[in-house]
Amino acid sequence: MRRWVVAWSVVVALAAAVASAAPPPLTVFAASDLAFAFREIVPKFETAAGARVTLVLGSTGNLAKQIEHGAPADVFFAADQSFVDELVAKGALIAESRALYAQGRLVLATAPGAGAKLTALSQLREPRIRRVAIANPAHAPYGKAAAGALRAAGVWDAVAPKLVYGENIRQALQFVESGAAEAGIVALSIAGVAGIEWVPIDPALHAPLNQAVAVVRRSARPELGLAFIQFVNGPEGRPIMKRYGFALPGEF
Repeated sequence: MRRWVVAWSVVVALAAAVASAAPPPLTVFAASDLAFAFREIVPKFETAAGARVTLVLGSTGNLAKQIEHGAPADVFFAADQSFVDELVAKGALIAESRALYAQGRLVLATAPGAGAKLTALSQLREPRIRRVAIANPAHAPYGKAAAGALRAAGVWDAVAPKLVYGENIRQALQFVESGAAEAGIVALSIAGVAGIEWVPIDPALHAPLNQAVAVVRRSARPELGLAFIQFVNGPEGRPIMKRYGFALPGEF
């Protein structure tokens, strides 16, 4: 019995040693418009790099605040380059790692059961459209761009009372999917879901959604973080990003 206890203790000790030797996952903070594209890119990178990735999705503004206050992120993919530039200026991100990786697109989405497909922002004034979902402009770049498009189209005053705000662009789309809102202004990159009809919004109606990324300065694995950025911007990641509707560096 004593030998069994000793042997089991050795097994436990060895298992603990192996676990402690395993490198921690790369923690990637990413804007919610990347949910579908990164669902494909991350597993490919894990296989290619032999590393694990923990993906944390949210609104760019909220993720930026978390990084500024010490959240354990290694890489930050923002939906608006200004958030990356601000954190670089504050010393929270490594300036030399900063790169553009995409330009986002807005679409006008119509909910299932909301009637005829909407084709213009002016139709949001129609009585059948009682609620319009956008991401919260206070901290979500796509929400800010949506508000800008409504103003530029001359319908802000009529549509503002109908607005419901998602915590991020993915939640705004969920409001439309569920029928909680008859329409929404969301990211093209996540609009291709069952039951949702959409049309593109003229990008001239809002400030460009130039999206940037950088490695977090306090990261314990900056080389791996840079490798992931290069993977997204390389021949493995670019076709996937393109398929989800992003314009790529060199195209804008």
